Amino acid sequence: MDKRKENLADARQAMAEADCLVNNDQVEAALDTMAAAITAKLAESDPLVFTVMNGGLVLAGRLLPKLNFPLEVAYLHASRYGHALNGTLLDWRVRPTQDLRGRTVLVLDDILDEGWTLQAILEHMKNEGATEVFSAVLVHKDHERKAFPGMRADFSGLDVADRFLFGCGMDYKGYWRNAPGIYALKGH
Repeated sequence: MDKRKENLADARQAMAEADCLVNNDQVEAALDTMAAAITAKLAESDPLVFTVMNGGLVLAGRLLPKLNFPLEVAYLHASRYGHALNGTLLDWRVRPTQDLRGRTVLVLDDILDEGWTLQAILEHMKNEGATEVFSAVLVHKDHERKAFPGMRADFSGLDVADRFLFGCGMDYKGYWRNAPGIYALKGH
């Protein structure tokens, strides 16, 4: 069996054995709550909304139609590289190309785990002249290993256990970002 077939079989087995921590109805309720909070805060601010690829793609697709006000949408792709403890060191795969000066920016991502990458992205937006920068994540992972004590996104949908999670944008070895609920790998 070639490597791709092995990976696919592994992904199927992971889903078959996974624990569903949050079902689709619970995700939808969380998205509705997030949309209401974001609307209350940003509806009059002409925001520029950035999706962090690839994880934020599913969140953006499900959340943006619930935001019934004018906004601009863009994307970026960045990841923290190496084992650096400084969250400002990013490997930019696609940098923001829009002029951020004087703008209100909302950054969408799938999960706030430790938060180093998200923090560095937010700092970059501020350094590029954004007036206000907000973050929204579907999942806030419950643990004490955050980049900064008490770190949270400005808008978060669900607090979820500290396990290996996939679904709703989060992946298992590149697979299952498309799963409608949030799943935890068995035994992790």
